[in-house]
Amino acid sequence: MKSWPGYGTPAYGHPAMLASDADRDHAAEVLKSGFATGRLTKDEYDDYLHRLYTARTYGDLVHVTRQLPGGGMALFAPPAPARTNSLAVASLACGAAEFVTFGLTAIPAVILGYMARAQIRRTGEAGSGLALAGLFLGWLAIVIFVLFIAVGTLAVVRTGHAVFNPNSVQHPVPAPPG
Repeated sequence: MKSWPGYGTPAYGHPAMLASDADRDHAAEVLKSGFATGRLTKDEYDDYLHRLYTARTYGDLVHVTRQLPGGGMALFAPPAPARTNSLAVASLACGAAEFVTFGLTAIPAVILGYMARAQIRRTGEAGSGLALAGLFLGWLAIVIFVLFIAVGTLAVVRTGHAVFNPNSVQHPVPAPPG
């Protein structure tokens, strides 16, 4: 089984493989885009559309759409992977750096994480898990810091202010001679 250059998988690589209705619909979208952008006249569009819906193989679909962007060999190319959101990467980096910076990067990790999640929802980029991990690490460091301060304050309050009051320091009384 000979494959087309760059498309070695049998599912998309053989021009004699029979095309499905979904493949024809995808190719029709390429033709519609070509007509909408002025690359095809109405007569050409109608002729190509007829040829497309009577096409039986991948090779036929490629032949009908080869002169249009997104057509030809690109018609059956696997989609490009989604780009990873850079703010999500930065959020995770700040979250991981907390261990080295003693929590100084916790707040930037949280802020970047929320910004990244908003961008990801808007743009459809990848990196939601990275943003979530950065948020988790950031909030974890903030909670640990707050607990540390609370426990330290409670310890000072329970022992009294003797530690901070220089007048409360008791001087040893010398023992009587003898």
